[in-house]
Amino acid sequence: MAATAKKTDVRNINDLEKEGIELKISPETQKTGWKINTSPSTVDDPAVLKELLTTPAVKRIDLQFPLGIEVTARNLKGVTIKDALDAIHKAYKKRADDELDNPYLAGFEWDKEESWTKLIVHLSKTSSAPIEKKKKK
Repeated sequence: MAATAKKTDVRNINDLEKEGIELKISPETQKTGWKINTSPSTVDDPAVLKELLTTPAVKRIDLQFPLGIEVTARNLKGVTIKDALDAIHKAYKKRADDELDNPYLAGFEWDKEESWTKLIVHLSKTSSAPIEKKKKK
């Protein structure tokens, strides 16, 4: 929440590349437990949706999937985790569960050697969210 409360400079991703400023991805993206064909509001902890996706904050960023599909997340005030999930959901909302080999978001990766202006989307077969165990009596 602190990331959204303080005023931050929102940068153009291309300027960051020119200046050699590296991106850091919010660690909260790895534990959303989110299924990509469901609404982003179904994440395990809705508070993470307000967090900025990257530091420094950017106005837009491309999200690339392993099969080459690419979506763009945009927000003039800084791309949040919700903006990224909304962009992904828009591309996958019409897909049935059985069409998706890996339906859960595992997280994002930034590989400056591959592309400075893109994040690689990692998906998994199972939810990465912590599973709450119920005690048996």
